[in-house]
Amino acid sequence: MGGRVKSLKDKRLRMISIPEFFEGKNVLITGATGFMGKVLLEKLLRSCPKVKAVYVLVRPKAGQKPQERVAEMFTCKLFDRVRDEQPQWTDKVMAVSSELTQPELDLSESDKEMLIECIDIIFHCAATVRFNESLRDAMQLNVIATRELLSLAQRMKKLEVYVHVSTAFANCNRKHIDEIIYPPPLDPRKLIEALEWMDDSLVNDITPKLIGDSPNTYTYTKALAEYIVQQEVGKFNVAIVRPSIVGASWKEPFPGWIDNFNGPSGLFIAAGKGILRTMRASNSAVADLVPVDVAVNTTLAAAWYSGVNRYTRPRNIIVYNCTTGGTNPFHWGEVEYYVNVSFKMNPLEQTLRRPNVNLRSNPLLHHYWIAVSHIVPAMLFDAFLRLTGQKPWMMKTITRLHRAMMMLEYFTSNSWEWNNENTNMLMNQLNPEDKKTFNFDVRQLHWAEYMENYCMGTKKYVLNEEMSGLPAARKHLNKLRNIRYGFNTVLIVLIWRVFIARSQMARNIWYFVVSLCFKFLSYFRASSTMRY
Repeated sequence: MGGRVKSLKDKRLRMISIPEFFEGKNVLITGATGFMGKVLLEKLLRSCPKVKAVYVLVRPKAGQKPQERVAEMFTCKLFDRVRDEQPQWTDKVMAVSSELTQPELDLSESDKEMLIECIDIIFHCAATVRFNESLRDAMQLNVIATRELLSLAQRMKKLEVYVHVSTAFANCNRKHIDEIIYPPPLDPRKLIEALEWMDDSLVNDITPKLIGDSPNTYTYTKALAEYIVQQEVGKFNVAIVRPSIVGASWKEPFPGWIDNFNGPSGLFIAAGKGILRTMRASNSAVADLVPVDVAVNTTLAAAWYSGVNRYTRPRNIIVYNCTTGGTNPFHWGEVEYYVNVSFKMNPLEQTLRRPNVNLRSNPLLHHYWIAVSHIVPAMLFDAFLRLTGQKPWMMKTITRLHRAMMMLEYFTSNSWEWNNENTNMLMNQLNPEDKKTFNFDVRQLHWAEYMENYCMGTKKYVLNEEMSGLPAARKHLNKLRNIRYGFNTVLIVLIWRVFIARSQMARNIWYFVVSLCFKFLSYFRASSTMRY
């Protein structure tokens, strides 16, 4: 044992690289079938090829065994690069049947003993990301499951580092957020005890009072989970990584990869389809988007730093705010612009209207445009579907869209200041090769290019639309533009016939405007003739 410790110390003295740190290690990942967990697994297998094994906790679902779910996940395009670069990579992934909402994580005794004996590093990525989750379910998935995993971790004989993936919005009731764990208004252990005897109706009734100025149960329970980690950490070092709004990949495994409608992705798609026309947001508020590969690289680097320094510093918890707003700010007004431009250049298939989403901070104006550009068109569209013998669906879609917008309103209307000292320190500790391989320097992020790739990613990977269909999609978009121009022309003619033609004053104003336009065109034509 002493020789092994000495060898590890010698490696640390020369600041081993991240791939060297993971060499020969057994890693446990929760939430590996989720968005960020999937990317973490792929990056670990591809960029740390000498990792010994990766154990993933997966629950049986829809009649599928954990092994079958993992095998199905591996068919995803996300794993194309590692499939090409690392032969036999699937042999290193071990699916372990587990249910995080159950006592002892519902692990079998044999699996439990195996994990206790071999695991070196834990990445806890599993969580519910639904903002409207009931408090009981959010507590079960985000807090109680964390406590159960920590209990197992304390029994692990070789565990070096425990990495907890939280959210930068865990303390969003504060405007300035440091890289520390803030004490919660209520001890989560007392809340867990209370939930055992409360019925669901009582829990739902007291939820607003409990969460206070937190916008939803997600951010509230993620803050409680951080406190649980602080209170129940064992002999191992802990890193807490707090990504902000996790979006499509920046570079890896390829630009624009995204596989879900969560967060802004669903709104981008709705805007690209021409369904979303207005949204409550502040144009000047910072849209703290962070690419998923940036969050993953930060997470792997955080594990490395805590691991290589475990002999030189006492047991501690290091918090990393993984955000972009303070380093490379990007505002919601810019998001609006690039979403509209990107989907006009590379339109989605079968769009209903030309992409033209507008952000409005005034609530009255926003509600007016919801009625004019969302509800009325949806009702007319559904009426048309009924008349043609089809099933109406637009109002249901608009209702779901409005719910999603309401849940995001808090985050699109406010800005925060995050301290990034630990994240910057971590970046400076990497050697030049690791800075390239595990890049999370968001100062290099070019937002216009990123947003174009993000929108294209929703088309290719979420909606599974082929790039060969782009010419037809552009043709359809031009057709919609011509229909719009024709409709506006008819509307102007109707206004003329109903209002202007019946009023002498209105006709005089109309003729005056037309004569000005005619004079301007004549002047322009004369100037062009003289120039030649």
